[in-house]
Amino acid sequence: VDLRQNIPAKLRALNVTTRAATTAALTLAVVLCSPPRDARADYLFIPFIGGAFAGNTAFLNLEQGAGSTQWIFGGSAGWLSSGVLGFEGDFSYAPRFFERDNLAGEILSSNETTLSGSVIIAVPQSVTGYALRPYLVGGLGLMHSGITYLFFDPVDDNSLGLNIGGGAIGFLSPRTGVRFELRHFRTLDEATNPASGEVSTRLSFWRFTVGVVIRR
Repeated sequence: VDLRQNIPAKLRALNVTTRAATTAALTLAVVLCSPPRDARADYLFIPFIGGAFAGNTAFLNLEQGAGSTQWIFGGSAGWLSSGVLGFEGDFSYAPRFFERDNLAGEILSSNETTLSGSVIIAVPQSVTGYALRPYLVGGLGLMHSGITYLFFDPVDDNSLGLNIGGGAIGFLSPRTGVRFELRHFRTLDEATNPASGEVSTRLSFWRFTVGVVIRR
């Protein structure tokens, strides 16, 4: 005896619909719970070199070197997701920062060092693909200024500094690429210029760098 003949047609249709709905729900759950194959986060190591320029300072700026263009180099290490968020630590060093044309005159030696931690907001990789990936960056950290004068007391200043800027990263191979970046640095506290008596930010300057990106 075929029992299915005794089951009303509406109940058989309901049973088929229920099984189909259950299969669809399980398939959707598997899709939603599985991580996207293209989603990834990268660890980036970036040695860089560039120039510091357009500086202003409340320190005794005898050679007006802070406002001239100076060589600066350093490196950064960070984590960048395929979405919009990333983090980085950044170090830079500019020798003879307060000296004009890198010639010792009224200033015997000088340097500027920055060490900061920053947050990165980038255009998602799903939008840029393999093209240049623009981003914004900003954070806080240490700004150290050292100046040895010929006739005046030296400067050995450590200040809390703010940095903000932006750039773009592009990859030439799966592991290496380039980064172009423009960033502004400034101390959060002020000081009185001993020559003019004006109160202003201890130090501020712009930094443009080109770096080699190593991705892991």
